[in-house]
Amino acid sequence: MGELTVRPVEAADEKFLWAMLFEASYSHEQGRVSPEELRDVPTLAHYVEGWGAPGDVGVIAERDGVPCGAAWLRLFTGDNAAYGYVDDETPELAIGVAPGQRGGRIGTVLMTGLLEVARTRFASVSLSVRQENPALRLYERLGFVVVPSSAHTNPAGSTSLTMLLRFS
Repeated sequence: MGELTVRPVEAADEKFLWAMLFEASYSHEQGRVSPEELRDVPTLAHYVEGWGAPGDVGVIAERDGVPCGAAWLRLFTGDNAAYGYVDDETPELAIGVAPGQRGGRIGTVLMTGLLEVARTRFASVSLSVRQENPALRLYERLGFVVVPSSAHTNPAGSTSLTMLLRFS
């Protein structure tokens, strides 16, 4: 395998963010076949739509110059809450790794790179994760804790949890 590098998300990466949101949201389980379909799902579209707003921060992993994953943060408000919403000052993290690239430490590299940046800008970061997702262990290793009483049924019918990482 080639060299894995991480760089900041740029405006030109929005299409790739949609593709990674498709992976992160398990959209294929709801019968979706294309990232473009997410634009018509407001609860998902707001994770990427209009990328580059104040507070938007993200990183892209590339292997030999080819994007293979992304992790990004976005601030939401109570009236536009996302799945892992905690409060208006805590951005929610989304992460996706391209099919065929999972299990090669890309998620760890993405999370580490993004949290380094986040630590300088925010007091905390939240995320939503399926209870059975193996990435839950990665999040715990990085210091995320489950928000009490946050378990909820996600659109796929399984249980998701909200997790929070406080930097101070």
